[in-house]
Amino acid sequence: MENKQDININNKKKKTEEKEEKKRMEQKEEKRATVASLEKKIAEKEKDLAECKDKMLRLAAELENFKKRVEREKIEHMKYALEEFAKELLPFLDNLERAVSVAKETKDMEKMIEGIELTLSGYLKTLERFGLRAFVAEGQRFDPNFHEALSVEENPEIEENTVLKELLKGYTLHDRVIRPALVVVSKRNQPEDKKEGGQEESNG
Repeated sequence: MENKQDININNKKKKTEEKEEKKRMEQKEEKRATVASLEKKIAEKEKDLAECKDKMLRLAAELENFKKRVEREKIEHMKYALEEFAKELLPFLDNLERAVSVAKETKDMEKMIEGIELTLSGYLKTLERFGLRAFVAEGQRFDPNFHEALSVEENPEIEENTVLKELLKGYTLHDRVIRPALVVVSKRNQPEDKKEGGQEESNG
């Protein structure tokens, strides 16, 4: 038979084992709870990710539709951008047609010229309202940004590189030159001694 001491030792051992088993069970339970919690969080994140992906696809589709709409509106705008401008010019076309018609019937060139001049004046004013303006070139210092030199003429009385004649008007649209003026530019006469000196050097 077991003595009292052995029984106490066995009881203590059994209690220790029970405590350890209980501890292991608690740890397993904690692990299961942790895994379950993580799985729940992962499921929530996957759901959030799916929703974000869905939103992103919808936004991408909306952006693509917006880009297409803007492109259509841009094409439409470019197509009819000059509509108002064209409407403003139509009366001058009507006036020119009437002037030609009247001139053919009456053979009165003076009236035709007068009508054309009035039409041209109104036409230029309309262009100016839209930012298109002619600029004065004659008498100005030659500037390649505004002028295109067709030829050069010697003139001892005028400073060199001055615009002597304007052969074709130049125009600006707002602040941008859309056509430079076609001009003749001044050049100083070469002194006779320089000319002769140049000839002698070339002969020599």
